[in-house]
Amino acid sequence: MAAMVRNPLYEALQQAARTIGPMLDQIEADIERPLRTFRTGKVWTGPTAQQFDAQLTQHSTRARASVQAIKDELRQALSRTPSEVTEEEATSIRRKYDII
Repeated sequence: MAAMVRNPLYEALQQAARTIGPMLDQIEADIERPLRTFRTGKVWTGPTAQQFDAQLTQHSTRARASVQAIKDELRQALSRTPSEVTEEEATSIRRKYDII
């Protein structure tokens, strides 16, 4: 039986999740801040403001959904990628994805 080693693709996916996770969290926080500020009623009021609020809400909902989709895709990729592979498979993966 071949010896098993850490899967370089699994490690790369973990690193990607660690790197972009905080960035995605920051995007979510940055989306919420203008919504909260706008909805205080101290920024802008009236019919046009209500239309803007609806558009801002629509865009922020779409951005949050995109952030969640990225997080979900990374989790799914990690869950279907084995953490260990044979040395031969690891070499092939490194070559295929240009992983050092």
